[in-house]
Amino acid sequence: MLVELMVENLAVIERLRVRFHSGFHVLSGETGSGKSIVVDALGLLFGGRASAEMVRTGCERARVSGIFELPGDAGARTLIESLGVGIEEGEILLEREILANGKSRAFAASRPITAGLLRDLAPALGDIHGQHGQQRLFDRAEQLEMLDEFARARREPVSRLFEAWHGARKELEALDQTESERLRLADLWSYQVKEIEGVSPKAGEDETLEHERKLLQNVTRLEENAAGAYEALYDSPSSALTQIRQAHKRIEELSRIDTGLAPLGETLRSVEALLQDVAYTLRDYLGRLEADPARLDQVESRLEALARLKRKYGGTLGEVIEFHETARRKLESAVDAEAHRGELRAREERAAADYRAAARELSEARREAAARLERQVEQELAALAMEGTRFRIAFSEGPWTANGLDAVEFLIAPNPGEEPRALDRIASGGELSRVALALKACVALPGQASAARRTLVFDEVDAGIGGRAAETVGRRLKQIAATNQVLCVTHLAQIAGFADHHYTVEKREERGRMVAAIEELEGEARTREISRMLSGRHTPEALKHAEQLIRRDASG
Repeated sequence: MLVELMVENLAVIERLRVRFHSGFHVLSGETGSGKSIVVDALGLLFGGRASAEMVRTGCERARVSGIFELPGDAGARTLIESLGVGIEEGEILLEREILANGKSRAFAASRPITAGLLRDLAPALGDIHGQHGQQRLFDRAEQLEMLDEFARARREPVSRLFEAWHGARKELEALDQTESERLRLADLWSYQVKEIEGVSPKAGEDETLEHERKLLQNVTRLEENAAGAYEALYDSPSSALTQIRQAHKRIEELSRIDTGLAPLGETLRSVEALLQDVAYTLRDYLGRLEADPARLDQVESRLEALARLKRKYGGTLGEVIEFHETARRKLESAVDAEAHRGELRAREERAAADYRAAARELSEARREAAARLERQVEQELAALAMEGTRFRIAFSEGPWTANGLDAVEFLIAPNPGEEPRALDRIASGGELSRVALALKACVALPGQASAARRTLVFDEVDAGIGGRAAETVGRRLKQIAATNQVLCVTHLAQIAGFADHHYTVEKREERGRMVAAIEELEGEARTREISRMLSGRHTPEALKHAEQLIRRDASG
């Protein structure tokens, strides 16, 4: 809901500040007084096109600011927060600045944004219906929104099922895109796992085999050296052990004379035992040494197989074993992915069937509601001086979306004998405004109010009508204002009498230049303005008629 509008240096408006309320607002004034400039200012805040011609002559810039109370629905707040715009106490400040060179800047909560973001934000705040403000009415997505609002259609189940189907579809597409690569890698991992498992290496095995190969390659040298050492220690008349035994006997003789030498005998006895142990070990070692060419061939072959794995999969057997485990896990994952693909395909098919059934049910509800809306809109248009107008809603099947399978288009034939055509083929802004009014009147829920309302602006809605049709327009606007904030630019007293709030726009000369001002009217001032709208003068008859309109319209 628009709470306050500030305008500076826009066309004939030098400075303007006006507060608005809930309910039905009327803007009246002499032709050319600048009423539509107020609508243009609001259009700029909704992301409308800016031009240098809008800037007041002689000024560097024009500026429009508006404070909006946000609608109570969570969707509007979510959209605003998604744009990174700050919200304070349920209100938002929108601003538009136009420079004399035609360039413009936009702001939301004092934060610079693009005019495109203002346009994205506008649907959550309101609509403008007039010659140049019907883009949302022409938008087929918005037309579907209006039909669903009229039908009280529940989109949520369809939207939820669409997301389930779309999510499964996306996952499946992602798998399909990588399928050839996955199969190629699976073949590679399978080969690598089989090659490593065919050798079945053990950690440290290569070091053990290297040692064994060295022994097998040097059996002769080992025998010669081990035998020589054994002979020198034990198996010869002049062996070390023979010499030590002789020395031990002499020391025993010495210790009989000099007991202080007795420890030397004990030491030699220990040395003799040690040398004897070494000699026995060499003897056993010699017994085990044996040339084995067949075993050497086996060791050589095994070491070559291990070396081949290390060249391909790692510098050590530990790294080869780690590579094998990684490849095995990847292969298992690839095999699981194929099973997952089958499960995903089944899930996607189930989700598609569920979505299709729910979307068809929604489509049936829409088609039934469309027939009722067609009849009601035609009745409304007849009451708005558009007798004989045919209104149709054309259905076609569009792509699957969160809103269902349907694409709709509103068609109209203002004159008998014509084929219904799209709304944007209608040239008259007044006719468009009345079509918008008829749709809003049919869609609105009488008596259902919300804490904060959208702002609906109707310009030229009274073009070419009068009398009873004008009264009907006023009543419909009053009805719509029960659930929205309504601003209407009008020349007709029959419409103005229904207003909850009446503003007059006046253009006057100040300091040799024309300026426009806006004033909220109450009491006698309002009666005099409605009498002027009736007869162009403030005659007693016109004043009396104006009072009757106000009293009648206030009583409903």
